[in-house]
Amino acid sequence: MRHGKKVNHLSRKTAHRKSMLANMACSLIEHKRINTTVAKAKALKVFVEPMITKSKEDTTHNRRIVFSKLRQKEAVTELFRDVAVKVADRPGGYTRIIKLGNRLGDNADMAMIELVDFNEIYNADKAKKKTTRRSRRGGSKPAAAPVETKATNEEE
Repeated sequence: MRHGKKVNHLSRKTAHRKSMLANMACSLIEHKRINTTVAKAKALKVFVEPMITKSKEDTTHNRRIVFSKLRQKEAVTELFRDVAVKVADRPGGYTRIIKLGNRLGDNADMAMIELVDFNEIYNADKAKKKTTRRSRRGGSKPAAAPVETKATNEEE
């Protein structure tokens, strides 16, 4: 029985699992979205979100902690430089898992995991909603005023 054991071992030994998650996290930071199995995506989410939280505060200590997990200098640099700026005001939930269906070869459940703030399609909809106005009163008055002034100029 596996009562109280929260880590999904993914049918791998500890060293292999940590290396695989570090490589997947580096790929996610570099490409902002990757396709993988659902189980690996869920394990990656637990692995990468605390590191994104640490990247919000750019200190030497946080960089060393993240580097000890990721093991790639370029990924750490991009995480602290680009990703941390976009997620600065978000209180958590930096990744999104979207299920894609089953893989043809072995029928494994596939999913796409992506960084939420780097998806332009969803963020464009939210930006439009913020700029729209609900009041219709302001739009009709300026259109009516110039028409009346033109009519008075033609009569003279």
